[in-house]
Amino acid sequence: MGTFSIWHWLIVLAIVLLLFGRGKIPSLMGDMAKGIKAFKAGMKEDPETPTPIDSSKTAASAETAGEASVKKDEAAQG
Repeated sequence: MGTFSIWHWLIVLAIVLLLFGRGKIPSLMGDMAKGIKAFKAGMKEDPETPTPIDSSKTAASAETAGEASVKKDEAAQG
């Protein structure tokens, strides 16, 4: 009961060819290759990029926050 001989593999190949036919195997492999390529292309695509933050809005909000803390300090002192 050792390894399979060449005759075993030839019989298996003949059965596979009878079941699937000669033209089916290449078309199945081609379909599988197309699926793999589509999967890889989908993985390479960037998801929707977030919108960039407007720097003028962040600078304005930082200034108002700074002014508020200065006013708070002045009120605490005096």
